Amino acid sequence: QVQLVESGGGLVQAGGSLRLSCAASARTLTTGPMGWFRQAPGKEREFVAAISWGGGSTYYADSVKGRFTISRDNAKNTVYLQMNSLKPEDTAVYYCAARPPFSSSSSNEYEYQYWGQGTQVTVSS
Repeated sequence: QVQLVESGGGLVQAGGSLRLSCAASARTLTTGPMGWFRQAPGKEREFVAAISWGGGSTYYADSVKGRFTISRDNAKNTVYLQMNSLKPEDTAVYYCAARPPFSSSSSNEYEYQYWGQGTQVTVSS
């Protein structure tokens, strides 16, 4: 059973930073693209960022471009989301997700095979 476990969420003031981590239980996930999504109260889940299996290509939603950075350490089976200059509108539950090995990166949540349980990020104004 593949598991993804997020951590690093919390409460931060606007303008602050947080670093989310997502640890994968299976080494096979290190050969697949990973992504971060978020869901705010009353809204649909939306794409935040994605990274290729080798880490050489990254993709971001326009709303976070220039503020968030996705990275991965395959030796640790972990993907990160560094969030800077946080805004109240970034408040949401953040989920990491994994695509099958050797597939391409995607912003489409339905193309992701495994999901974490989510971690809450709250940005106060």
